[in-house]
Amino acid sequence: MSAAAIRADLAAAADPERAAGMARYFQARPGGYGEGDRFLGIGVPEQRRIARRHALTTPLGDVEELLTSPLHEDRLTALFVLVQRFERADDAERQRIVQLYLRRRECVSNWDLVDASAPYLLGPWLLDRDHAVLDELAASPSVWDRRIAVMATFAFVRAGRFGPTLHLADRLLTDPADLVQKAVGWMLREVGNRDRAVAEEFLGPRYGRMPRTALRYAIERFPTERRRAYLAGEVRAPA
Repeated sequence: MSAAAIRADLAAAADPERAAGMARYFQARPGGYGEGDRFLGIGVPEQRRIARRHALTTPLGDVEELLTSPLHEDRLTALFVLVQRFERADDAERQRIVQLYLRRRECVSNWDLVDASAPYLLGPWLLDRDHAVLDELAASPSVWDRRIAVMATFAFVRAGRFGPTLHLADRLLTDPADLVQKAVGWMLREVGNRDRAVAEEFLGPRYGRMPRTALRYAIERFPTERRRAYLAGEVRAPA
């Protein structure tokens, strides 16, 4: 199997009418966050099915070729292949996969590409390793690098380790990019889903400085009256 075989499957599933709608949804217009992206018009479930068919038989070099494609579905399917390979791989291949991911991360250039990969590749790889790379990504001028950093911490949250998420949320608390604000708020919400006291201890002294987008995401699962108090600025910081 090869990149050509995956492309053939994707071409067979392409829907030009749907592609036009996806281009609008992912803001591929001039000035949009996905400016210049090109779409075939294929839903995520079909891309996952295609990835499963080819995941274990496509050389990583061919996956890298797909990942550098100008077509959105080529890149997303390549990431699905990497995730499936990663889940079944030994440490040596996992390292190769993560190195490929970081080397080609400029191709992970929309929020769905980040969210389908960072929590399932980079995050799990870093769980028991030095994760200084997350700070490096958080300092990047690229909105996608910063979102990768935040979303990778989902793996830590699922493992009950909230420190990396809280550290990056503090660092990126006032990030100007809406797509980073949403990621920060989402990960804080996931912390709160598991331990609301930890989330509120973090939010108490900071929520007044947070962009409204991030705050709304962070408190989305709080009880109604508690959400209202945060949005009204009526929650006191811990003493």
